[in-house]
Amino acid sequence: MRVGLYPGTFDPITLGHLDVVGRAIKLFDKLVIGVAINRDKGPLFTLEERVAMVVKDTAQFAHYGEIEVRPMEGLLISFAEQVGASCIVRGLRAVSDFEYEFQMVGMNQKLNPEIETVFYMADVQHQAIASRLVKEIARLGGDVTPFVSANVVQALKEKFP
Repeated sequence: MRVGLYPGTFDPITLGHLDVVGRAIKLFDKLVIGVAINRDKGPLFTLEERVAMVVKDTAQFAHYGEIEVRPMEGLLISFAEQVGASCIVRGLRAVSDFEYEFQMVGMNQKLNPEIETVFYMADVQHQAIASRLVKEIARLGGDVTPFVSANVVQALKEKFP
């Protein structure tokens, strides 16, 4: 069974993230989406809320293969080993993303050369979307419907009434 791992904070999950999921699931029998417990980032949504949003928004891709959403903490390569992933999936929006990801790939290859990393370039219509910016727009009362699902729009409205 080919297992891929798509890790992220998903605070919140955006249409850009969903684009990567929809494309990546076609490569694997199972795609594990690791929702990172990252206390340093100070997420807006709780881990439980983020997992629930990811589960709901990714259900549309289940006909391509199995999708499992799991909380993850600690070293990415250890989590990849734990879930049996042979490949880590990452999305790239800009050159600055590549520079960071390039370093991560090098380190991960040293830790476990058996686990590959594959990059998806963001679709042109999603290149500017960042969870951080979506939260800022929502906090200031702007319209986030072009960037996230209706499910996430509602969750943001509850956080920023």
